[in-house]
Amino acid sequence: MKLLRLLLLSMLALGTTVSAQTKTPTEKPASDFLMIQLGIDGWAGKPDSIHTTGIGKGLNVYLCKNYPLKNSKLSFAAGIGIGSSSIYLDNQEARFADTTFVKFEAETKNYSKYKLTTAYFEAPLELRYFDNNVNKNKGFKAAIGLRIGTLLQAHTKGVYSFSGVKTTDKVVSKHFLDTWRFAATARVGYGNFSLFVAYNLNTLFKAGSGPDITPYSVGLCISGL
Repeated sequence: MKLLRLLLLSMLALGTTVSAQTKTPTEKPASDFLMIQLGIDGWAGKPDSIHTTGIGKGLNVYLCKNYPLKNSKLSFAAGIGIGSSSIYLDNQEARFADTTFVKFEAETKNYSKYKLTTAYFEAPLELRYFDNNVNKNKGFKAAIGLRIGTLLQAHTKGVYSFSGVKTTDKVVSKHFLDTWRFAATARVGYGNFSLFVAYNLNTLFKAGSGPDITPYSVGLCISGL
């Protein structure tokens, strides 16, 4: 996903520039300005007719501004970033050719790997607790929040062998997917590492355009700056 890689590199460059311009020797460290989340993704509520396999993969990268609450270990944070998710199907493929409903049917080729990938431009919102107010990159931390995203891209990708040559089928389509994603989030950890969980408040597909699948993600969050 060239667009996703370009946006991630741009965000990381922006974060480095802002940190270098604003930090002074006497300034307290920023509070989780950069968050990188590596998730194990899945679909809750999927019907028995949909077969997934392996480990779903999620990658989220966010830049967040922290607003401490006066005389408190609590703070509010808001940010922007990119979130992506890949779910692997088992001997099935998702077909978007139908004009009314996405279909999950038996694969037409002997795919060694077949996945459905989505990418979102997102705004994470968090209520944060830092036990160490002097250096918020150390000590116990916890947060609850909401993630609001708009769909950038969605595609299916299947890999198979044709006459001994590795071949890829890729179909780009956002036709049946909900344009927005809303997810409740929580994380808890120590220092620069924490565990996170995110659970969608809406379904993956538009109402009446696909099965009532609710995406979720659990994993590791690396944060700091």
